[in-house]
Amino acid sequence: MIRRVTIQWPDDRPFRDRAGRPIRLLAASDERDPSMEVEANRLALAPLDGVIGCGDLDPHWLAFLADAFSAPLVYVRGNHDQGGDWDERDRVVPEPLAAGATTRVAGILVGGLEWPLAGRGDNRRRPDLAWWHALRLIGGRLRPGRGRRSEPIVMISHVAPEGAGDVSTDVYHRGFRAYRWLLDRMRPPLWLHGHTTTALVPELQVSAGSTTVVNVTGAVLVELLPPAA
Repeated sequence: MIRRVTIQWPDDRPFRDRAGRPIRLLAASDERDPSMEVEANRLALAPLDGVIGCGDLDPHWLAFLADAFSAPLVYVRGNHDQGGDWDERDRVVPEPLAAGATTRVAGILVGGLEWPLAGRGDNRRRPDLAWWHALRLIGGRLRPGRGRRSEPIVMISHVAPEGAGDVSTDVYHRGFRAYRWLLDRMRPPLWLHGHTTTALVPELQVSAGSTTVVNVTGAVLVELLPPAA
């Protein structure tokens, strides 16, 4: 059965025209969840407001999820997202969310942090570039005309923030320190990531201060609830 995560969202604006209905997102990374191939399981999850990809999934699988739920797709690329179907001239998915960029899904602000050098034939671990991406994102949030600084954001990344759902014994799958710096300063209510295999971690959902950090390897249904009256 698919995992479910429920978060009370601190901003009421995305819910004003939803008559109290939650915002429902399917987040996925790294491994195809075979349960999504069964129509009855998809019907049980529908309707969705968006599909979120956190890396290392074939573009055709991402397109299948978005089409199956008739939902917009937002994703970041992982360290394995290169070659093969990613080199198709007419790619079946939209462009990925660039590192340090933001977009919106169902009115919710979403920030993206792809694997450094994703899609460039280089899957080396580059913590230095992770710092550039983190600084780019927080710099864009502080730039005049980009909305209120206090607006909550959902962060999606391939790699976890350091010390929040990562693996200390496996350097390659360890979280980036730059992301933890970003988490501590921005304090997003929700951070979704992949990369760290579920077999290596005791918990797939952890708290880091006021942030809920979720490893979405496979697939996770995320429900954002309106703030309490």
